[in-house]
Amino acid sequence: MANNRITDFREMATLDLQGELERSELQYQKLKFEHAVKGLGNPLVLRNLRREIAQIHTELRSREILVLTPEEQSGRSKKVRRRRLNL
Repeated sequence: MANNRITDFREMATLDLQGELERSELQYQKLKFEHAVKGLGNPLVLRNLRREIAQIHTELRSREILVLTPEEQSGRSKKVRRRRLNL
């Protein structure tokens, strides 16, 4: 099921993905507050929502990296370049 959600994120347009990110973050804040006040029936919802937000952030960042010019890519950290060499 999680793989289908990730695939959905990859197929979404960037603006739609940013909208989904805003909705997910807002929903997470509401659920977190509700959990602090009266508790949730299933607190694992918070964890799943956090992971979904992280997946959206990851997809958005990968799209940003794809459009970087070679000069901008060379300015990225040494750690990232070392990771590429080890792959």
